[in-house]
Amino acid sequence: MNKSERLEQLLPNGRGVWIPIDHGMSDYPTQGLEDTEDLIRQLVAAGVDAIVAQKGVVSHYHHLCKDSNTNMVIHFSASTRHGGSDASRKVSVGQASEVESRGGLAASAQVNIGSEGEATMLEAMGELTSQCHHLGLPVLGMVYARGPNLSIVEGDVTKGVAHAARVAFEIGCDVGKTTWTGDDASFSQVTSAAPIPLLVAGGAKTNTREMLIMVERAMQNGAAGVCMGRQVFAHRSPESVARALVMIVHEGASAEDAMKAVKL
Repeated sequence: MNKSERLEQLLPNGRGVWIPIDHGMSDYPTQGLEDTEDLIRQLVAAGVDAIVAQKGVVSHYHHLCKDSNTNMVIHFSASTRHGGSDASRKVSVGQASEVESRGGLAASAQVNIGSEGEATMLEAMGELTSQCHHLGLPVLGMVYARGPNLSIVEGDVTKGVAHAARVAFEIGCDVGKTTWTGDDASFSQVTSAAPIPLLVAGGAKTNTREMLIMVERAMQNGAAGVCMGRQVFAHRSPESVARALVMIVHEGASAEDAMKAVKL
C-alpha cells in the first residue's frame, strides 16, 4: 500500500474523524481512559477513521480495528506531567520502522512552537517525516502555538495558529492538527496557510453542543475534519459523540441534526 492509498483510508474523500487517546502518557489517571479496550470498541463502532495512540497502545489493541474502517496512527512524541519546566518538551520515543509491525497505518508527532526545547522538537519531527517519506507512511503533525517564547507577528489575528499549520506543512507532514481561532475569518486564514488537510482540535472539555457547532463552522471554513480526544473519550457516551462527529464531517450534517440523530 502506498502513501496515497493510506491517506485515502485515513481521510476518505479528503475528510477524517481522528480521535487521539495518547493522553495517558502525559497524564494519568485520565477520565475516559480507564477502560481503553471498551473505548476503542466504541470508537470503532462509531466509524471513526483513525485512533491516534502511543505505540504500546497500538501494539496491544490494534486487533480491535480488524475488519473495520478504523485505522491506528502511532504518536511518537512524549512527555509527562512530572517533567516540571521541561514538561512541554516532547521527545521522540520511536521510529517510523515500527509503524506497520505494531499495527499502525501512519505516524504522528508534536511540536510546541514557542516552548522551551522547540528546536529539539522540530528536529525530531523532521527526522520522523524523513523516515516516513522513505517508507511511504503518512505523518500527522500536531503543531501548537504555545509557550513563553511565542512571538506573534504584528497583525496576526490567528495568534500564531496559522504559523503552526504552516510549520506542519513545511516540515513534511501530510496532515496537520490545528486549533479553532474563535471566528470564521481568522480560522479561514489558518486553513489557507497550508495546502495539506487540517484537522481541528477539540480543546479543553467543554459543552458538547458548543463543540459540535464549532466543528460545523470549522468545516465550513476549510477544515478537513477533526482530531479531538477529551471532548470524545471523557464524555459519558464516547460512541454517541463520535457518531455525531462522523455525521458532521462525512455527511455534512448540522450540529443540531447530528445531536438529534444520536440522542445527545
